[in-house]
Order: sequence, then structure tokens, then C-alpha cells
Amino acid sequence: MTDSADHPEQNGLVRGLGLWSATAIVIGDTIGTGIFLVSSDMARIVGSARMVFAAWIFGGFIVLCGAFCYAELGASFPKAGGPYVYLSRGLGPQWGFLFGWMSSLLERPVAMATLAAGFLRFVGFLFPVVDTPLFVSHLGPYDFTFTTAQPLAALVVVLITAVNYLSVNLGGAIQVFLTVLKMSTIIVIVVAGALFGRPVRTSALASVPWNMGTVAALLTALVPAMWAYNGFNDLGDLGEEIRDPQKNIPLAIIMGLLIIGGLYLLANVIYFRSLSFAEISSSHHVASDVVQTFAGSSGATWLTIAMAVSALGALHVVVLTGARIPFAMARDGVFFGFARRLQPKFHTPGGALVFLGVVAVVLALTGTYEELYSLFVFAVWIFFALTAAAVLRLRMKEPSLPRPYKAWGYPWTPIIFLLAAVALTINLWMTRPVRSSLGIAVILGGLPFFYRWRKTPRAATGPETN
Repeated sequence: MTDSADHPEQNGLVRGLGLWSATAIVIGDTIGTGIFLVSSDMARIVGSARMVFAAWIFGGFIVLCGAFCYAELGASFPKAGGPYVYLSRGLGPQWGFLFGWMSSLLERPVAMATLAAGFLRFVGFLFPVVDTPLFVSHLGPYDFTFTTAQPLAALVVVLITAVNYLSVNLGGAIQVFLTVLKMSTIIVIVVAGALFGRPVRTSALASVPWNMGTVAALLTALVPAMWAYNGFNDLGDLGEEIRDPQKNIPLAIIMGLLIIGGLYLLANVIYFRSLSFAEISSSHHVASDVVQTFAGSSGATWLTIAMAVSALGALHVVVLTGARIPFAMARDGVFFGFARRLQPKFHTPGGALVFLGVVAVVLALTGTYEELYSLFVFAVWIFFALTAAAVLRLRMKEPSLPRPYKAWGYPWTPIIFLLAAVALTINLWMTRPVRSSLGIAVILGGLPFFYRWRKTPRAATGPETN
């Protein structure tokens, strides 16, 4: 079907994504590697199945509060770059710039590298040779192990970036297919586990006393949970490529997140029904190990392949949405000029895609799955707090601003989201100070560039083609 929405607009981007494609992007961006891997990390942190479920439920409630914020802002400002636009309008151009800088140099490349590393972890379940160390180097107290998986992860990043270079319409169609596949994978695990799995006896659901140590452990367990939930916030980056964005952005975000939360809880019920708490805590492939208990090795192999495809689907949409942020910034004259270049045939932000791909390849060669997602969560949740603040400030500063969708439960839902984001960020800084300080340094390192670019007249007023 071809209509005016499929043609390039004046800005050069194409409104080629309808409601189902947008919802698929939310679900596909969110369901990646986390739900299949991180429950074991959470179990090791909190020491109780009851607390693991508390972390999933509490985390789901927090991101739902955040979804209301992003739905309101996305409907009001359906522009490429999403939070870059929201923060610039709500808090000031320097805050929008710092988000875009963080996203372009840290968040999206780290997410791309993390998803590629997660994909290779699934491959490692099928072919253990992938995890073979090639060499080990020492840098002070830190041991760096380079395995076969790291260059393969870098290759995966290159391939998925190339797919996104081809077409936004192709990207939307691929995402619908991959989202159906990954949702089906979770449903198969849940249904088959309930019908054919043999429940294990466990005392892990015993009550846990609530004290400051318990609260700190819960906040720490939220880090991997929030990696698994991340993605609901990315649809706004495609604001200029979604049909009827005032209606479809809020619908896609909220509907997608509710589906995701339900699937995550059902999957964890099957995990803790099929494996003992000790087995989950020691597992590196928890979903695959669960499937193996009721479907054998061949069943685990096929489901692991589906999980690997899930990781590829999430990586695809992270690249798809992420490239629009440096593109929007470069178009405004506050990023490297090459990032505003559009591929003339496909009307995709080719310069921004290449930039993200290069940074992600470097990270994929130098980091592991756990290290990368911890850095990602710290950087992102700083700006989640700022986005909630932007909702509150815009309501006061611009009460007459057209708001096709208004956040449900205002002002309490933005306040809850803001406070939770601050608490999570502070706790992560206390538990991982070196990695978190590195994230802060990268973010603040953008300020000199911002003031330099702000003083430099823009050479062009729109996107370039090459």
C-alpha cells in the first residue's frame, strides 16, 4: 500500500510505521536478551525467589509510570530524536544536548554491544567453543579476557547496522516478524513449562525481613531488571516516521509495555517452578536450562535459537531508533555534521548509523555482557529522572501546550518515576563507582562541544544526502 505517508517529508524522513509496527518496535526493543538471562543475576543478588519477583513487579510498576511520561511527551512532540527534543523544550537546550551526547556515545552503542554479546551468549550455549579465551591481559587489578565471542559480536553489530541502512519500511516489516517470533518463544516456554514441566520443591519463597540491606539488594536487583524492561522509551525517537503519531505513540508504548510485563512475570513463574533456586542462581542460560528440563537437549537447542533471534530483533530496533538522535542533533547544528547525512535512495540517516556502528564495534570488542548492561542502566536512568522532571516543568511552564495524550495519574506517576530513577542511579553509583564515574565523565565531556557548536553558525538548515 502506498500513500502520502510513505513519501519523504520535507525533513527527508518517511512516515512508514503504523500502529502495529510501532507496537512491535516497543515490544521488540524491550524483549531482547534480558528476560532469558538476568533472572539468575537477580537471584544471586537478593538470595530469594520472593525478592526476585518483587524486583520484577516493582520494576514493571516504575517503567509503567515512565511510560505515561513518554507517551505524553511523544504525542506532544512527534519529532526525530525523542528525549533530545523533550529535554530541550522542557529543561533547556543543554539538557537535550547532554541526553543526545550520552545516547550517541554511550547508551545506544553500549546497548548495541550488550545485545550482540547476549546473542553470542546464546550461541555459546549451542557451541561452547565460542567462549574459548583467546588471550588474557592484566590492567592493574582488572583482568581482561578476550574470547572468540567478542569479534563475532562486533561482526553482528556491523550486519544489523547494514540492514537498518537499507530502509525504514523494511525495518518495520522485519520488526513485526521478529516480535511475533520472540513473543511466541516466551509463550512456548510458559505453556510447555506449565504442561510438561515437573515442579521442584523449594523453600526459596520464604519471607524476607525488610531492612536497609534488603532495600539496597532490591535496588541492585533492579539494575538487570531495568535492562530487561528498557525499550519502552525508544519509540519517540521515530516520531517523524510514525503515522498519526499523536494517537499511535501513546497506544503503542502503553499497550506494548503491558504485554511485556505480563510475559515477564509468567516466564519467571515457570523458571522458579522448573529449577531450584540454587540452580537458577548458578545458571548462565536460565531460560535454556529450564527448557532442557521438560523438552530435552533438542528442545532447548531450538528454543535457544529463537532466543538468539530475539536478541537480534532487539539489536535491530535499538539501531533503528538510536540513529535518529544524532541525526536530529546534527540537523540542529549541535553534533558532528556528517550525522545529518541521509542516504539518498533509502532516506535513512546513513551518517548517524555508521557513527553508532563504529562506536558499538569498539565496545563489543572490549566488554562483557554484565559489564555493559550495568554501564547502560546507569547512564540511561539519569536521563529518565530528567525526562520526568521535563513533564512536570512543561505542565507548569506551558499549560496551554497541545497534549493529545496526558499522563495518567499526573502528577504522582511522574514523581514516582523521578524518585525511583534517582534512587536507582545513586545505588548503582555506590555499588559500581568506577564504571558509573566513567559514565558521568563521558556525559559531562560533551559540554565543551555543546558550547562550541552553539557559537558556530550552522552550515545547513536541513538534512544532507550523499
